[in-house]
Amino acid sequence: MPDTHALSSRVRIGYALGSISTGTFTTVPGLLLLYYLTDVLGVAAGVAGLLVFLPKAWDLLLNPWIGGLSDRTVHRWGPRRPWMVSGAVLLPLCFAGIFAAPPGLGGGWAAGYVALLFLLSAVGYACFQVPYVALAAELTAEPDERARISSWRVVFLGAAILLSGVLAPMLTGAGDGTAGTRGGYRLMGVVVAVLIAAGMVSVLLATARSPVVVRTAREAGPGALLRAVRGNRSFGVLLAANTVQSLATGLMLAGVQYFATHVLERPSATTVLFACLIVPSLLAMPLWTASGRRLGKKRAALGASAFFLAGTSALAFARALPEAGVYAAVALAGVGYAGMQMLPLAMMGDTVAADAHLSGRRRAGVFTGVWAAGETLGMAIGPGLLGLLLALGGFISSDGAERVVQPDSALTAIVIGFGALPALLLLISLPLLARYDLTEDRLRALRDAAVPVAGRAE
Repeated sequence: MPDTHALSSRVRIGYALGSISTGTFTTVPGLLLLYYLTDVLGVAAGVAGLLVFLPKAWDLLLNPWIGGLSDRTVHRWGPRRPWMVSGAVLLPLCFAGIFAAPPGLGGGWAAGYVALLFLLSAVGYACFQVPYVALAAELTAEPDERARISSWRVVFLGAAILLSGVLAPMLTGAGDGTAGTRGGYRLMGVVVAVLIAAGMVSVLLATARSPVVVRTAREAGPGALLRAVRGNRSFGVLLAANTVQSLATGLMLAGVQYFATHVLERPSATTVLFACLIVPSLLAMPLWTASGRRLGKKRAALGASAFFLAGTSALAFARALPEAGVYAAVALAGVGYAGMQMLPLAMMGDTVAADAHLSGRRRAGVFTGVWAAGETLGMAIGPGLLGLLLALGGFISSDGAERVVQPDSALTAIVIGFGALPALLLLISLPLLARYDLTEDRLRALRDAAVPVAGRAE
């Protein structure tokens, strides 16, 4: 019989603390890395965009592979935690190294140094993130409980994004009309690495003695696992929609500091823009949780996407808007951002649970690996695409010693990347999201008629 009891607050909140790490690592490189390369290390915009994209694009293969390995892992800590521990060691160290480029290193050497450390950071992130997400599908068999876990995750995710998005630019020394100093970026890297490590250690301690409720047999091999993903239609359309939406948010995130520095001509406005995005997101989270229960997760997710679309559509005209209007548009997008983060993740957990009920096999790792790969790919393409737009717009890179006056074409490229293109991507994602067909009632019916377990998961 499935365990229908709610998780304890310690496990629920402790598990959600992992979002401090995942949210911080997603936010800070997305916000500052491209800018660090072009406006501090003097790397050309097109090259910088490629360097931000390629290491994380590798996750498209790495994440499913790690997911499959974690499914097949036999260890006294369980199948997920050994991988999470390795990620908790590797990621913070390499992240701090990214922003600690040796003095005098610039141009191509700086680009190679950052690319290598970012690649290793991406490996550490995958080792933690993929098993971490898979663990949620195994802690409870209740779809409503998975939604509650996702709600708590969004709370900490939003807090992490707000904290890191506000704190990181301040630590770099940006805000006085310059891009920040190398010493400031080095300090920021260390402080943020400590924050990432704290979130990882917290979730490991909080779930150390938590039982695995969904006990299933391990799948035979990677080929069978990938065939299972292709055969899960609900997962497939949800993955496609979420990947496109991740691309939109990654693009917008990468454009924040460029927009504040070169369009608003106020680098310190980065903090205000972030607050306008995340504070409404935190306030709106209970709204989307209630909407998901009342209307169903799919309808609520479509509603959240519509809010984000409205905000980014207004930002497409940002150069004609007063500054207050820009902040209002970002806040409108922030209301939708909460639902876009929480609801698809809960829906993904439902698709993984449905597969377990139908097959009796443990395949959460590969499903979450593919999910994380799609999300990471979208977040990686965003900065890469912005770098391409900047290069096409004639953006002038610098070493951070002085402000460079950008041509009007570069300012237009920044606005396209910050507002117009994210809005277009949201439009593309809506028909994909509308095809999702796994309802909560259908999932409960599958659970009640679950096939006999083919084996026991460690």
